[in-house]
Amino acid sequence: MSQYKAYSVKLGPAKCAVDLGDGSERGEYVNQDYILNKMGRPHRSISLMYCYYPYDEQWPGRISEVMKDANVSFQWDYPYDDYFTYKGGLGGNLEDEPFCYMRDVRRHGQDVTLTLTMDPHLDDERIIAIAKDLRTFGRLFLRVNHEATGNWFSFNKRASYQEVADFFCKVTRIVHEYAPNVKLILCIDGARSLDAEHIEMEKEFAQAVRETDIFSVDKYMALHWGWPYDVAEPGGNSHSRSVVANVYDMTKLSCELFTKICDGNRKPMVMSEFNADGDVVGPYDQCEMVEEFCWRLKEENADWFSGFTFYQFRDRGRLGLEIQDVNNPDVGIEQPVMKSYKKIISDEYFQPTMTNGEELSFPAKLRWGSSEDAEGISVPVHFEKNPHFCELYFEDDSNLMIEINGKWFYKSPNAKVIDLMPAFFEKPIDGEADISINMFAPPASGENDLSIEDGMYNTYATIEKLPKIRILYTPVEK
Repeated sequence: MSQYKAYSVKLGPAKCAVDLGDGSERGEYVNQDYILNKMGRPHRSISLMYCYYPYDEQWPGRISEVMKDANVSFQWDYPYDDYFTYKGGLGGNLEDEPFCYMRDVRRHGQDVTLTLTMDPHLDDERIIAIAKDLRTFGRLFLRVNHEATGNWFSFNKRASYQEVADFFCKVTRIVHEYAPNVKLILCIDGARSLDAEHIEMEKEFAQAVRETDIFSVDKYMALHWGWPYDVAEPGGNSHSRSVVANVYDMTKLSCELFTKICDGNRKPMVMSEFNADGDVVGPYDQCEMVEEFCWRLKEENADWFSGFTFYQFRDRGRLGLEIQDVNNPDVGIEQPVMKSYKKIISDEYFQPTMTNGEELSFPAKLRWGSSEDAEGISVPVHFEKNPHFCELYFEDDSNLMIEINGKWFYKSPNAKVIDLMPAFFEKPIDGEADISINMFAPPASGENDLSIEDGMYNTYATIEKLPKIRILYTPVEK
């Protein structure tokens, strides 16, 4: 192992971050090992969708299961939103959902975006309890009562738009006080037309725009909102399709109008739900529309736009990179948009940066701040040609995310051998090449240790020595 040198490497943000939805009213959570193997790289953040209506008599059951015999003709006609139910909060269980999934997300080198629809009449004590739940999960994005200028979610049926906006401000202030590691996302309609001079409901939501950490809009370039209660057919009234260029331009105008409300203070702008519904446009136009929007971002070098969340990984309808198998919910059927999406997220514009530093000595201390701020180890390796075997052998219980030749691998504390050959299947080496193995150490437990001085924001891991690297250029036996 002495022939290999190690250097520090800094993980930084992409020009445009990519996040991924994993589970909602339309599909179940898929574990991060499966997603990583399918995608070939981690995302900046994984979006999880939950609701919290603790005053309701049906709580904490998932409402579509509690009321499975109800006469419902629209997804949001239940007493509260048909998301998975948040099991934390006052008197909650931190070993239940969503915390088990949040830990899975973070140990795989990604941040969490927690979408949480909530009763807008929650008292301070319950909001404080939620904030305290989130303190150990490092940088976390909290999207409260999204699409708040709509009329379909339960919180909009229980309160006026002004009350919903005021509630967002209340949650923001409490979370900032009790969990400063959490960034609030305000998701509302921005510009509703290309010549708009104000955002939708600006009077009600102006203060929320000023107080949020992140601006957001949800934009489906095509959507069948009648799913699953009807089928999108020509001439129907439960679906729509937009022009990609118009969606792009209205998103940009929305950012400008949000910024104007904040007296020129431009905050990060994201699209928290993004896709073109295959129910409306079919599998092939879906690919074209998703690609057109993303390549516009790159062509413009859109520094006003921070990132988007593709909705979602696996879906029971046609909003997923996979469709859930009707015979087995554990099986996903890959859609053509998967190939388009992988092409997008493998482009440099959507990739996090890695910057090498000085040579390291061992033991080496690694820092994990977030998926956009980490310090790891880089090991340059000279390859004579495309290998037949390329493996790492570990003697420790480290929790690592490993990158080589553009492909990422996860090493759990229990894993001792990591086979890196999949990095050369889609991108074989043509002749000699110098390629680095990059390793970062997200928290093995998925949580931060608040007992250390900066534990709310950083975790640390000590690597005693490099793993053994086994490379062979021919089969073991010919």
